[in-house]
Amino acid sequence: MAKVAPSILSADFSVMGEAIKKIEQAGADLVHCDVMDGSFVKPITFGGQMVKNIRPLTRLPLDVHLMVEHPKTQIKFFADAGADIITVHYEACASISPTYLKETLSMIKSYGIKCGAVVNPDTDVEKIFDVFDICDFVMIMSVFPGYGGQKFIESTLDNVRKARQYADSIGRKDMEIEIDGGINTANAERVRNSGASVLVAGAAVFGAEDMRAAISAIRG
Repeated sequence: MAKVAPSILSADFSVMGEAIKKIEQAGADLVHCDVMDGSFVKPITFGGQMVKNIRPLTRLPLDVHLMVEHPKTQIKFFADAGADIITVHYEACASISPTYLKETLSMIKSYGIKCGAVVNPDTDVEKIFDVFDICDFVMIMSVFPGYGGQKFIESTLDNVRKARQYADSIGRKDMEIEIDGGINTANAERVRNSGASVLVAGAAVFGAEDMRAAISAIRG
């Protein structure tokens, strides 16, 4: 059975506390927090203060997805704010140095937080095989990061399969393979069958008439 991580990017920011309580009551497994800096991706969403404010409102793990150019500079802010998981993009790290991704993941772990590496739809997940040993999560983007409500890119399931197979082959059956972008009740079964264990869903949860039913259908 997969876990469901509703993305608060699709929530009404003016009533964020109420939105968090609703997804917890509806059976969510994690709270997905999309952090965008206006540079790595065009939009700007929120920073550590949002995570700090919602931390007391839920017992669910806070899954912070950093879509930022220099993720290492942001780790302490989100660690102090109460993040349970922090994931960073291969593409942002590789543009700085060949070792920046591993350094950033190690920094996250130094705070006692779970870490993960993320790849965009046009990046082969093999690019991050060398950090699977340190990762708790590997996230496959199934849309290009920046905006909610995009259409699911079917070909990204190849990255999910590769990630699951490689993790299993190195004895990391415990690794979570997370997928983010365009997930809904219509494609969730295919996504789960490809090997994804954590499904991020925004509009499909927050836009549903019955939030509990939507989460249950996505979970499988």
